[in-house]
Amino acid sequence: MSNPDAARAEEFRRATAGVVRALAHRADIEVAFAPGAPGIAGKRARLPLPSRALPPAEIARVRGAADAVALRLAHHDEATHARLAPARREAREIYDLLEQARCEAIGARAMPGVAANLRARLAEQCEAEGYDRMVRKEQLPLARAIDLLAREALSGQPLPEAARRIVELWRPHLPKSALTAIEQLSSCAADQDAFARVARRLLSALDLAEDVAEAEEENRAQDEEDEGEEQGDQQDEEQRSAGAAEAESLPGAREEEAEGEAQPIEAAEQREDEGSASDGDERPAGPQARRDPPLDADDTRYRAFTRQFDEEVAASDLCDPDELARLRAQLDQQLQHLQGVVTKLANRLQRRLMAQQQRSWEFDLEEGLLDVSRLARVVANPMHSLSYKRERDTEFRDTIVTLLIDNSGSMRGRPITVAAMSADILARTLERCGVKVEILGFTTRAWKGGQSRERWVQEGKKRNPGRLNDLRHIIYKEADAPWRRARKNLGLMLREGLLKENIDGEALEWAYRRLLARPEHRKILMVISDGAPVDDSTLSVNPGNYLERHLRDVIRRVDREGLIEVVAIGIGHDVTRYYRRAVTIVDAEELGGTMMKQLADLFDEDAARAWQRAAAERAPLVA
Repeated sequence: MSNPDAARAEEFRRATAGVVRALAHRADIEVAFAPGAPGIAGKRARLPLPSRALPPAEIARVRGAADAVALRLAHHDEATHARLAPARREAREIYDLLEQARCEAIGARAMPGVAANLRARLAEQCEAEGYDRMVRKEQLPLARAIDLLAREALSGQPLPEAARRIVELWRPHLPKSALTAIEQLSSCAADQDAFARVARRLLSALDLAEDVAEAEEENRAQDEEDEGEEQGDQQDEEQRSAGAAEAESLPGAREEEAEGEAQPIEAAEQREDEGSASDGDERPAGPQARRDPPLDADDTRYRAFTRQFDEEVAASDLCDPDELARLRAQLDQQLQHLQGVVTKLANRLQRRLMAQQQRSWEFDLEEGLLDVSRLARVVANPMHSLSYKRERDTEFRDTIVTLLIDNSGSMRGRPITVAAMSADILARTLERCGVKVEILGFTTRAWKGGQSRERWVQEGKKRNPGRLNDLRHIIYKEADAPWRRARKNLGLMLREGLLKENIDGEALEWAYRRLLARPEHRKILMVISDGAPVDDSTLSVNPGNYLERHLRDVIRRVDREGLIEVVAIGIGHDVTRYYRRAVTIVDAEELGGTMMKQLADLFDEDAARAWQRAAAERAPLVA
């Protein structure tokens, strides 16, 4: 006997696949229905898997996803998109979202039914992501705020009710030039090239990318200038050749010229040697140390001389897979005796966390899981309809933990080894409990400055240049990546030459921004370090407390906003002078147990409620 619901669901999937091919004008597209987000890979389109019951809300959501994918296939040119795409990750994210909004706007303008499906999908997304519960603009990532504002401008329709309040909190904080560019997107939606240029103008107004028009104008001017210089150099060379031929004909000219040039060359070499001695990689010490004149307020404000050479890189991109596997095996071998102790602590933490996940169910619902305990009454009285149940979401599951590990040279040896293994076991433990974990590391690309310092020297050694080294921020495990895929990456911490200098303030800002962009309601950041920030290149040409003062400012700002819980663990050095909630351990062997205890205390129900009360009290200050 055939199941009518199954037949109806199959017919719906078949019709939806046909609509995708028709809207995309592509008969060769293969449509698959699977759990997860919709997407496109070559000639294969993936759509959300509908249930057999097909409630109206789910039908609208699947139709909206199908229309969005089909319109992307129909109106998107990858070559044009890639040619004008920005390089910076945050800018690229906004650029991609704007392009998707453009494709959907074209279809919505031509087909009212498509417009209704897309509006229903957007409303469902806003409600699912909890936009109506957000009370501060920082809770909504900038990329999503720009996306919603662009969709409002492109469609000419108001945003879904769930998103209006949080978007209005963002609007006053955006530059007028950015809002103007958003309004201009609507007039060029049909032209992808023109739309992309306006999108780049928007990113330029947000200081995330360079305006394409300005960059092209600068390139033209530079080309003209280079051509002029080449012509001028050619003429100068001809004049020098003629002058040299004439000078050689005069007796004794060569001897006089040599005597006249000897003194200036010797003086220049002496000045260069003096400059090298005063501005070397090592800071001068003793009574003859260079004394800088008093600094203005603007000179002491933290800044980077250039960010062009900074990198945010996945651990797997820093060495080949075979070396990663070897380093991971080395890590496991070094910590065989410690793994049993830390695993016991991890199991204790897991039992404590699982004990908080008390299941609670809602009964007598119209949809959900079939409630078999209610089947007896249906048998006794066939007039009774089937009853369904659904498990309530627990607040505990909506949590993310980020581990930010100091990858400086002073962590070399036992500390970094224990940090890597403890992070591994902690990620595995929390994943079993449904808590997402992100593991990050921070160091620099070079000792005593890299390309940043070289550029500073080339540009004349400007006074008080700010941070003067190339940052390297490493992603060992992303929050959404399963532990088994990221396991090998942690072996990278043992790689020779990886650990260099540590600039903690900017690393903390980086991890903080990544956490703010996450949808989870509760966010925890655990910092593992062995002391104060140190970078010889930066500290040799700036005040001695330059990096430390910036770290304190960042921590103070994070604590004041109260959006993220921060806990720090110092290895061999006291970090309680920086972080409000911190512990110090003497030996690296204590790290695993301390990490487990700190997280267990954070997940304690009383502590969680105390933090939520404190965050609520700070909310008016942030707003």
